Amino acid sequence: MPDTVLMPPSEAVLSPTDGSLAYMTGFANSFATEAVPGALPVGRNSPQKAPRGLYAEQLSGTAFTAPRHANKRTWFYRIRPSVRHGNGFRRVDAGLIRTAPCRDESDLPIGQLRWHPIEMPTEPTDFIQGLRTITTCGDAQMQAGIASHVYLANRSMDNRYFYNADGEMLLVPQTGAIEVFTECGKLHAAPGEIVLIPKGMKFKVDLPDGPVRGYVCENYGAYFTLPERGPIGANCLANPRDFLTPVAAYEDREEPCELLVKSQGKLYTTELAQSPLDVVAWHGNFAPCKYDLRRFSPVGSVLFDHPDPSIYTVLTSPSETPGTANVDFVIFPERWVVMEDSFRPPWYHMNVMSEFMGLIYGQYDAKPEGFKPGGMSLHNALIAHGPDTEAFEKASNRELKPERLSGTMAFMFETRYPMNATGYASSLELMDTGYPDCWDGLAREFRPR
Repeated sequence: MPDTVLMPPSEAVLSPTDGSLAYMTGFANSFATEAVPGALPVGRNSPQKAPRGLYAEQLSGTAFTAPRHANKRTWFYRIRPSVRHGNGFRRVDAGLIRTAPCRDESDLPIGQLRWHPIEMPTEPTDFIQGLRTITTCGDAQMQAGIASHVYLANRSMDNRYFYNADGEMLLVPQTGAIEVFTECGKLHAAPGEIVLIPKGMKFKVDLPDGPVRGYVCENYGAYFTLPERGPIGANCLANPRDFLTPVAAYEDREEPCELLVKSQGKLYTTELAQSPLDVVAWHGNFAPCKYDLRRFSPVGSVLFDHPDPSIYTVLTSPSETPGTANVDFVIFPERWVVMEDSFRPPWYHMNVMSEFMGLIYGQYDAKPEGFKPGGMSLHNALIAHGPDTEAFEKASNRELKPERLSGTMAFMFETRYPMNATGYASSLELMDTGYPDCWDGLAREFRPR
């Protein structure tokens, strides 16, 4: 019999030959893509000899026996296997990166906290060097909780690479665009977009347009997924088709490189003789993605009352308690507000969940002056907060005609765990010590008769 000829898989997406960025659509889909024709094996994951002289390797995001609907894994076909990337690690100073549990660095009393935007560094600083942890909660080794970071960088990582064994990373650019080169390919994200990088995936961050600043949610718990829509039905909120996963792209770079790994809260480094981003083809459902927050389709009140902010949840990391998230990623995007006989900003409340907020651009309607783009606030569990005096007065007395909130994008990492501010965050001169004063003007208005 003649030798069997295996044709390239028809479902494989070929990387552009001109080096431009390209994406595949869908959230948590099973993808197949190759940067070189014929690099992806057909009909099996690990043939005796992988095509093109590559090595087959699986990156598992869940236990092998996880149910099919929850099982996450990707097969890589790479120039060298990752066992060549993992020798000679030594521990290095983690700088301002912290990992939960981290409860004893701050002596701040409980209360509302707010920080003004952190200035760009003046010394050469790449993405990893520019990570600063603001809050932590839970326990990374118990795979519960999160860390909230900011990143500040003025140079690309170039020949430095990183992966995080403690959690997946949600990047929220606030100033400047980033290009994230992962083992699965490249993603470009500007303010208004987000990037989600799986736990254990190697990547580097380059700066195509100069200095950058942004936020990071490091999620130790269940992977981010799309929230259930319930009575909303089949559409709106974040639609799966708007999530973009990169096509295969690789570096065939035979020169000294550095690989950094964060594991169990410690930072390690090793020297490599070649780039670890050498995946020529891959298939699977454990992959990075990007999403444009302006494609979020908000649903709101069309008659009276302000809805709960959970209606703006983009992604959720569920916990073992139904309806109570390890962390929700919530946004406050452009939208119409039309409610009749209603106080339209978010109301005063004491939330059993903890809220870390940031402002990407524009103005936040409940804090029109004190909350600036690039700034942050922390309202821990059962700490009262809500509109400042100015927002309350305006909302209580304005004409209630339809109003469009334009040019604004705020977000919130909301978690079931109380957050602990780090020593770095607690000692920042940028902490707004006068933040609680914003409610001082809320005078007694009670009229018993």
